[in-house]
Amino acid sequence: MHNSRETREFFQYVIPSVFAFALSGVYAIVDGFFVGNSLGDAGLSAVNIAYPITALIQAAGTGIGMGGAVCYAVNMAEKKEKEAGIYMAGALWLMIGASIVLTACFFFLRVPVLRLLGAEGETLVLAEEYTAVIALGTGLQVIGTGLVPFIRNLGGSVYAMIAMASGFIANIVLDYAFVWVWNQGAAGAAAATVISQGVTLLIALFFLLRNKTLALAVSAAQFAAAAALIIKIGIAPFGLAMTPNISLAVINRFSAFYGGETAIAVYACIAYMISIVYLVFQGVGDGSQPLISRYYGERDFARMKTARSKAYKFALFLAAAACLVLYVLRKDIGLLFGASSEVNAEIAEIMPIFLAAVPFVAVARITTASFYAAKKSSLSYVLTFIEPVLMLVCMLVLPPLFGGQVMIWWSSVIAQIASAAAALMLKRRADRRDMI
Repeated sequence: MHNSRETREFFQYVIPSVFAFALSGVYAIVDGFFVGNSLGDAGLSAVNIAYPITALIQAAGTGIGMGGAVCYAVNMAEKKEKEAGIYMAGALWLMIGASIVLTACFFFLRVPVLRLLGAEGETLVLAEEYTAVIALGTGLQVIGTGLVPFIRNLGGSVYAMIAMASGFIANIVLDYAFVWVWNQGAAGAAAATVISQGVTLLIALFFLLRNKTLALAVSAAQFAAAAALIIKIGIAPFGLAMTPNISLAVINRFSAFYGGETAIAVYACIAYMISIVYLVFQGVGDGSQPLISRYYGERDFARMKTARSKAYKFALFLAAAACLVLYVLRKDIGLLFGASSEVNAEIAEIMPIFLAAVPFVAVARITTASFYAAKKSSLSYVLTFIEPVLMLVCMLVLPPLFGGQVMIWWSSVIAQIASAAAALMLKRRADRRDMI
């Protein structure tokens, strides 16, 4: 009976989180769908190349919000309500500061950043239009994304899902209006993304204000101490949110050399679909975070491990389901984004390579989330950043030796499998030492 109640509570937290993260992944697909069908392969490539900037902005909100939410949950479990409020206030001021810095960086430096990401010619022009609007809406994206983990830790998992779902629906409606009806192109798609994040922000603020949990008052000394711990914990969820986009930037850069615009367009479509799957895994990890953090604060390590075990099993089940669906639909994915017949045919051929790594990504992501939920920052850092490093090494070594563009694809898979192996080794080591 006790286990049944814990299982029910687990899914009450995790299911809404999974849906919320899946919807956040569809934000990118919506932009790609409307822009690709309006402007063709060049528009699709432009949004794909610029997307890591959008992802970094939103990952900043995720990292700060999750770092603050973990500290908030642990302190509440330890009956330290005043300290919990300080961490919420500290996180909010960090979000505001990050918004100002990121707005300035990406608005004024967007052209060199996009060139660094591989944009050239018409793709650069369209990507610049997209990024300018995204940069100006940074505040809405950072704060809207960052408040969601707090709502989840306050028992509002379903409400958090509603907030993100509302933003998603707004994004579809506005993309249709801006891109197709008013012919605003890439800039219109970016405006739709920014405004829809504003919708999520307003709903999140309403929840916090209604529950009288919104906190902004914090002294300079308290802020400095809180910010240091929030950032320490938040680096891992920030990196976890960014990893697929770091991979996207790296793959685009190498693909521009080996396969050109066609290869970039191929990976754009694959990345849109795969990124949703990865975000679903993050939904499982972050959905279980409030439970893991609570049990950690209560020093109930047996229940903490049980919650983690449930997260592994559910994530692997979702991985199997996702692989089956994407394999069956692999020949139609390019058509969804208005890709050319050449690009669509190559997507169908390449997709199985990326599906081979999906279960391994599930293991790595759940392990990473369980580490930062229990304030094991150093272990979460290793797992967060090992994948892009391994991928870069593989791409520098394997394509020149064994086959050009095809080894770009396999380099990603090899890095993800190695990362999962490292995750399992670190988990066993941590368990033996009773670290988690």
